[in-house]
Amino acid sequence: MVATASDAPTFAFVIHPVDPKKDVSRKFPLLGRFLPVPLINFFSTFFPPVYISEIDGIRSAATGEELTGWFIACPYTPARMLSLPERVVYRKLVQTGRKAESLGAKLVGLGAFTSVVGDAGLTVSQQLDVPVTTGDSYTVALAVRAIVSAAEKMDIPLSNATVAVVGAGGSIGAICAEMLASQVSRLILIGRTEQKLHRVKEMCSVAGDATVKLSTNVEDVEQAQLVITVTSAVNELIQPQHLRPGTVVCDVARPRDVSARVAAERDDVLVIDGGMVDIPGDVNFNFDFGFPPGKAYACMAETMILALEHRYENFSIGKQLSLEKVQEIDALAEKHGFRLSGFRTFGAAVTDAHIETIKQNAARTLNRGWVTPRSESELALAN
Repeated sequence: MVATASDAPTFAFVIHPVDPKKDVSRKFPLLGRFLPVPLINFFSTFFPPVYISEIDGIRSAATGEELTGWFIACPYTPARMLSLPERVVYRKLVQTGRKAESLGAKLVGLGAFTSVVGDAGLTVSQQLDVPVTTGDSYTVALAVRAIVSAAEKMDIPLSNATVAVVGAGGSIGAICAEMLASQVSRLILIGRTEQKLHRVKEMCSVAGDATVKLSTNVEDVEQAQLVITVTSAVNELIQPQHLRPGTVVCDVARPRDVSARVAAERDDVLVIDGGMVDIPGDVNFNFDFGFPPGKAYACMAETMILALEHRYENFSIGKQLSLEKVQEIDALAEKHGFRLSGFRTFGAAVTDAHIETIKQNAARTLNRGWVTPRSESELALAN
């Protein structure tokens, strides 16, 4: 049976500039080239939501049904969202959602910082006629799949490993930790305050036998062989001196939590971009957002999966996620043909040869008697 226009699956996904000049240039080359960042931030307050492109070619492996969607941009950068009153940010997000509705979207996905600002989609969903999802449930599923796969490639036995979750007090980090509690030896839960971390520790204690440590110091990632970082910080948190040789870091955050200096200065650690998915079908995004053809973030993919399943509902919204929904969306992804993509680091593909080189470099560093480098501030105090 061929779907009619009224019952054909559709969705829209909300994106926003992360790097103001670079990202604005993708759609408006002259503005991105000539306007300084402060002016881009200022004028974004007055910009309406921006139609980016129509997405076509997504095809379910289970049903053969094709999916149509749209990218719509909220013009605010993360820094702008944090500096403006919440009601102003909500108003712009609702405007963006209404633009998606006008195009025919039956489900709206909130991407990157729009998914965490304020109450994580609750207020926005209440003011739209179509449901909303943040994509966080599938983001969790893919982050855990990615760190487990990377551990295997780096010859790190999962059952004996220590995993640090940076941003463990948040919704994504908490469920990542809960899922890993039965698979690893030790968990380090890192967050801004210990109050939220105690709740996550209780979740982990029920889910598995891993020893759990709480920390408010990001430098404690040095104790881990595996790191998942999922904060909503605007600035980079993890620097080259924070990581021991042979560490795997899965950076799920956008903006990134891991400094680009890590890739430049540490050839003995593996940093992978979290949540990368291969999309089924011959997808055409009609917009270059920096990925190879056919790949997208897990948060984008969740919106697509739900639309292909005709599940038009508020699926992942609010500050609390559930393990049941993570498992459910993961199963639906498998059904429709969405798969964990090959690893990428800061946008570049990671080859098996690259991983082998990292392992060799890490072994040499450790054999020389590696010790934790001191931060610049500690060195300054010592002098």
